[in-house]
Amino acid sequence: MKWLTSLTHKKIFWPLAALFVLLAFNLFFTPNFFRLEIKQGHLYGNLIDILKNGAPTMILAIGLTLVIATGGIDISVGSVVAISAGVVAMLIGGDLKGLPKYPIPVAMLAAVSAAVVAGMWNGMLVSRVGMQPIIATLILSVAGRGIAMVTTNAMVVWLYAKPFALLGQGYLLGLPFSILIILVLLLLTYFVTRKTALGMFIEAVGINPTAARFAGINAKNLIFWIYTFSGFCAGIAGLVVCSTVMSADGNNAGLGYEMDAILAVVIGGTSMNGGKFYLFGSMVGALIVQTLTTTIYAFNVPPEIAQVVKAIVVWIVSLLQSDIFRMKVAGLFRRKREALE
Repeated sequence: MKWLTSLTHKKIFWPLAALFVLLAFNLFFTPNFFRLEIKQGHLYGNLIDILKNGAPTMILAIGLTLVIATGGIDISVGSVVAISAGVVAMLIGGDLKGLPKYPIPVAMLAAVSAAVVAGMWNGMLVSRVGMQPIIATLILSVAGRGIAMVTTNAMVVWLYAKPFALLGQGYLLGLPFSILIILVLLLLTYFVTRKTALGMFIEAVGINPTAARFAGINAKNLIFWIYTFSGFCAGIAGLVVCSTVMSADGNNAGLGYEMDAILAVVIGGTSMNGGKFYLFGSMVGALIVQTLTTTIYAFNVPPEIAQVVKAIVVWIVSLLQSDIFRMKVAGLFRRKREALE
């Protein structure tokens, strides 16, 4: 049993266990949940939909994992998604007459650049001005939604550029193209943070920024670029969101995505207090959130109740991840067993 005890102490164990339980529940109670079909050379089914619909959250979670590891938070990523989607839609042209149409690569680069500037703004407020991260990113969360509305002239901009649809609707080797985007971004981030000293610097700043500074780490610059990277991830997610629905809505694009992404990071084992982070755990957390959402929709749960169900599941998984909670529960069972003996 020692191997099992050792396994349960690994941060990735409980997210994987929660995902397994959700999938097992659907296996028995959701008809055809695991059914996969091949149409025109592409895979279709609930599992593929989970990967496809969860792609924006997974992309956002990559950037937020590093932000949270520094002891910060970024609640503006949903608004930055809307900005990115609005910029790319307007530059491609959409259905608005009289607007110049730019090449798709130029429009995509401009959209991601706008998101990067937004991330740099957050990084400047947190690292240079010294604002609390939640306040600094709250400012952009509110203002960013207005910027997105101004960018799209407060209208829903529809796109008719078929090549752009590849990001959110395209397939590669039978799987959604957005999965390739996630894999490339995830592997590059993993390599930079785990095969170089950068990951150790991030964790050091998250655990004790003062000690990290005395150790020679430029915490201000590090935090600045981490928030910039979070903006970059939000920009990529904005392209995927816009491409999926082939439209940009400054008021609704990316709405609530920041909460799902933060939940994914926390469920994945990264502490909100900063320190050690788990990129792959965040990906599992994003899959849990999306699988839970898909399950709720499959059972026609009313939207007002769906959020409560999601919160309860997240609460349970978070409790199971707590070493203190597990020790108290184990102690309670041990005392009961001793009393019976």
